[in-house]
Amino acid sequence: MKVRCTSLAGDSGPHFQMLSENGFTVLPGNRERNYRNPSELIEELAECVAVIAGSEPYPAHVLAALPQLRVIARTGVGFDAIDLTTCNELKIAVAITPGVNHHAVAEHTIAMLMAVARGFPDRDRFVRAGKWKRFNTPRVMGSTLGLMGLGRIGKAVAERAIGLGMQVIAHDPQIDQEYINHHKIQSVPVYELLSRSEFVSLHLPAGQQTHHFINRETLSLMKAGAILINTARGSLIDEAALCEAITSGHLRGAALDVFEQEPLPINSPLLQIDRILLSGHLAGLDEQAEEGTLSMSAETLLKLYRGEWPTDVIVNHQDLKQWSW
Repeated sequence: MKVRCTSLAGDSGPHFQMLSENGFTVLPGNRERNYRNPSELIEELAECVAVIAGSEPYPAHVLAALPQLRVIARTGVGFDAIDLTTCNELKIAVAITPGVNHHAVAEHTIAMLMAVARGFPDRDRFVRAGKWKRFNTPRVMGSTLGLMGLGRIGKAVAERAIGLGMQVIAHDPQIDQEYINHHKIQSVPVYELLSRSEFVSLHLPAGQQTHHFINRETLSLMKAGAILINTARGSLIDEAALCEAITSGHLRGAALDVFEQEPLPINSPLLQIDRILLSGHLAGLDEQAEEGTLSMSAETLLKLYRGEWPTDVIVNHQDLKQWSW
């Protein structure tokens, strides 16, 4: 039984030994392959019963070309790139790794917030170009951070921001009242969060209700000179509208780890704006998160192989009937 690891973090790790000791053949990811190319992904998974997956898409035609595939174990919590309807039809279990990489995402969020707040990437570019250009920026301490979404990741960001002396406000349909009371976080409506915050950080799931949550209308509600941060999902932002808001001067800048199209096309307008700090969908990666996600993914595969059904990590557990290995 072959298991391919296409996750960026999967070239080495505890999953190799865990699965090998239980009769699986573990195939590492091939970094010369483009797993976002359907034909290459199909070829790599042709003989695999399971995949420890990264953020690559699994549309219907890819899934249909892999009749032997039983499990997609995603190293992370996002599964919007996987066609769940087709997985249900083909009896493919889709699993995630909750509670493992939220600290990594939170640290990356704060790192990007602080960088843009202090004038990066412009400051770096000026020095490299031989320009000794000095300018002031508003102090972060005492400013307001608005968190759209206060789940596990949002809470981890909130605690770090409070440590920096920021005031934190949040919006979440299922707000944890005990948590916000303890940490003195205000729960506010969306319009108030956008209009009050010097920094807005997105921690929402992808879906029809959140598609282009950041658009011309919501951007117009944001405080002049504010900074937008997105380490969640690229579909949350209308990128054309964001470019307009920054070039017009309404927003001071943005920090983006995720994009509507990934990898980000070289002709994207986002690349033409100096006041946008970019990284390549890696907020959830650090050494501890890597080990945790790979271990949890491997343990999920072993549980399923033993006939167990870990509903806490299988996202389509209610839709699969009479699933078997």
